[in-house]
Amino acid sequence: MAGDDGLPSLGRVKLTDLIPSEGLPSDSYKLSVSTLSQSFAQYSAAVIQFPAADAALLRSSLDSARLYFQQREAYPSADMIHTNDSREWCKTSGYYADPQLWQETYDYRPGLTPIEPSNAMELPPGGLPDIFGLLGKAARGILDAMSYCLNLRSSPFTEILDNVPLRSREVSSSVLSVCCHARPSFHGAQHHNLTTQDDGQLMMFHDHGHQVDKSLISVVKSDKAGLHVRDFHGRWFLVDGDLGPQEAVVYPGLALYQATAGYVNPALHRTEINNIPGNMYGRCSLVFKLMPKSMTCLSCSEMRAAGHGVEAQFQIPVPVDDFMQRSHPTDQLFNRNTFQSFSFPTAQDGPWINEMLVQDL
Repeated sequence: MAGDDGLPSLGRVKLTDLIPSEGLPSDSYKLSVSTLSQSFAQYSAAVIQFPAADAALLRSSLDSARLYFQQREAYPSADMIHTNDSREWCKTSGYYADPQLWQETYDYRPGLTPIEPSNAMELPPGGLPDIFGLLGKAARGILDAMSYCLNLRSSPFTEILDNVPLRSREVSSSVLSVCCHARPSFHGAQHHNLTTQDDGQLMMFHDHGHQVDKSLISVVKSDKAGLHVRDFHGRWFLVDGDLGPQEAVVYPGLALYQATAGYVNPALHRTEINNIPGNMYGRCSLVFKLMPKSMTCLSCSEMRAAGHGVEAQFQIPVPVDDFMQRSHPTDQLFNRNTFQSFSFPTAQDGPWINEMLVQDL
């Protein structure tokens, strides 16, 4: 899908090019940051490429997820049926199911040990600490890159993020959700809507429509295509249709929208399920959500310090715990076209950099 005045398709950036270094930013860093920021502005998402060596970890983690959900019971017990309870946003751990979404989830949250209702220790999918570290580091790199776009100081969100590593008795606010959508042997509610795409193709989605993460940054790696995100023009498009083994989708969430005074819009997303029932495993995903700590506040002080205008609705700091428990109607979120444009000195960088700069849409 082509953008009108910017990127012709979803932006792709190498994670290694987003690693900052001392001194002046390199050309590859500036080009990658501008591609990332414009992709967020146009498409509310981007594709990140991990080093080739990380492809094996991503693949084995998805394989482990499939095996984990395949051995689960078709009818989970009542105490494992959860809907989205915002009061428990920083306490979820272990297996739970949401039949309305036809989705099963295993949440890995360092610092919490999940216990089955029978008080037995639950055996999780394999490799979770390694994949948590890999995706978490990527999410922090993306967040720092967006800080550079907005001309904020280095690492401006450190105070609201978890310690690295966690200190004694600390529990992670960020979470790795291992998900399985539409497993045929799982008897969920299976209520669906049919939607016609621009090309006339019928797509099937669950009745609850689109979702918005309350994260700062979300990183998603799936074993099958099916993640749709709404772009700047309100059109839905598939973001994971042609991912390589070392690629994943990244998109901003509501917490980043709040912390940047609405300059970075959150992604509205939904999952296609009409191409799944024909296989025996469903659609498995690894979803890392970089979350702010519950006892902190989302403040726009860094945006003001950088000279950005902050509208009245963002002036007062919001406690993170209150923000996570509050409902956020999506039709009230998008009060700005995009975050402000920025540019680099073209005399040094040359026209090939200038062509990729973020422009007002």
